[in-house]
Amino acid sequence: MSVGVRVGIGWDLHRLAPGRRFPLGGVEVPHSKGPEGHSDGDPLLHAVADAVLGAAGLGDIGDRFPPTDPKWKGADSRALLKECLAAARALGWAPAQADCVVVLEQPKLGPHKDAIRKSVATALGLPGSAVNFKAKTAEGLGPVGAGDAVEAHAVVVLEPVRP
Repeated sequence: MSVGVRVGIGWDLHRLAPGRRFPLGGVEVPHSKGPEGHSDGDPLLHAVADAVLGAAGLGDIGDRFPPTDPKWKGADSRALLKECLAAARALGWAPAQADCVVVLEQPKLGPHKDAIRKSVATALGLPGSAVNFKAKTAEGLGPVGAGDAVEAHAVVVLEPVRP
């Protein structure tokens, strides 16, 4: 087993479409639009899963859950993250900390920040104090700024599994 820690970064971007649910970090955010995706489209959990896979040296979620595979159609992103965590754990790694950012014009995420942070912490098996969540806007720039997309970034620190 390696000593020390490993760090992974994840990023995801989803187009927003009218009439879709808006899962974000495992929390249902009320809005008239939601992220398009082969799975449930939760961009934050996708970014977190990619960060876990990256830190463990296991590729990315597109490799593990290809959008061409009907098995993953509508899949709950919490289940996808759980599989990524199991794969990392099989190599001797477990999450220690995460820092997450979502970039979005609407809806405003302030009222949902604590619930999202707690949900991500629960999904990672961490105390709430080990996960940080920030919400930003794109200041009207690009597809995110135009309200056409949502973007998520995550950094996850993995540590050796404790016996």
